[in-house]
Amino acid sequence: MEIKINKDACIGCGTCVGICENVFDIDDDGLACVKSDADLESNKEDIETAIDSCPTSAIKND
Repeated sequence: MEIKINKDACIGCGTCVGICENVFDIDDDGLACVKSDADLESNKEDIETAIDSCPTSAIKND
């Protein structure tokens, strides 16, 4: 599993962080990012919820 965030589409609303703070964070530019030490496998369900909840569809699961 690899999570990609389209920085051109992200508006930094923080919905993903609110849903899955173990995986997502807001970077210095005010945009969403994936934490380097995130355990993607154990957070699969919350990641999918964050992807579905992103208002700009900026998060993709490849």
